[in-house]
Amino acid sequence: MTQTGVQSGRVRQRTHEGFLRHKGFRWAIVATGLCVASIGVYFFAAQGLMEPPSGGSWLGYILGTMSAGLIVWLACLGVRKRAVSDGYYSLKAWVSAHVYLGLSLTVLATLHTGFQFGWNVHTLAYALMMLVIASGGFGIWAYTVMPHRLSANRGEITRRQMLDTLESLDAQLQEAAQPLDRAGAAIVRHCVEDTQIGGAFWQRLSGDYGDCATKQSLDRIRTLSRTGASGEVLVKIEELMQQKADALALARRQIRITGLLEVWLFVHIPATFALLAALIAHIVSVFAYW
Repeated sequence: MTQTGVQSGRVRQRTHEGFLRHKGFRWAIVATGLCVASIGVYFFAAQGLMEPPSGGSWLGYILGTMSAGLIVWLACLGVRKRAVSDGYYSLKAWVSAHVYLGLSLTVLATLHTGFQFGWNVHTLAYALMMLVIASGGFGIWAYTVMPHRLSANRGEITRRQMLDTLESLDAQLQEAAQPLDRAGAAIVRHCVEDTQIGGAFWQRLSGDYGDCATKQSLDRIRTLSRTGASGEVLVKIEELMQQKADALALARRQIRITGLLEVWLFVHIPATFALLAALIAHIVSVFAYW
């Protein structure tokens, strides 16, 4: 590689920016300007209306149309991810716009309602929109923080190496347990055969493995007598079990962080489809009684 190529690579590395900072917060500025302009028009128009602005006023229809258009456009991100392009319409630019324009809906849609809420499909659509935005906010936090935690947790070890380490320790435990009596061998077998790395969904997220076979076996091994010929063997087994417990803790933290990185999607995506359905019902009902 030429010196120019190396230098340009270094420049790209130094100037790398995430989707939140894309193009100097371009879409954050656009979204902020849109919110400020909407708030200004809302309170200015309120002076010239006989009644406070509402979804049924001319301003309400404008804000509602803008909000509905944004919601539909934001929902198209999943389709956009399947297309690769660069420049102004790059995926990074699209995601940046998705984040900031999505946040602007909290202002636009709220002004559209005229702060009038009730037990109806209109408020349902608004509530679902806020749920989608809140879950998206959690997703922003997850994708900003969690990748660093994943890297810090595993260090230079890959996921495959984590599993290989556990398999190696199990093999060493089985070999070391050969001189033990039946009771001791049963403890080691429980540690080897009943290992649980992932577990149920909430267990993976919480990281709570109170019924961990390795921990139980380690506690039981420590209670066995170290007298006689088996003493040295038990010490070796205890050391191996402790190494396995440490390796399991590392793997489970990795699974927990990965789960937190993805769990928001289980709310965000279904809520988005529910929002689209409620939005259609909202629009149809408005024009049906217009």
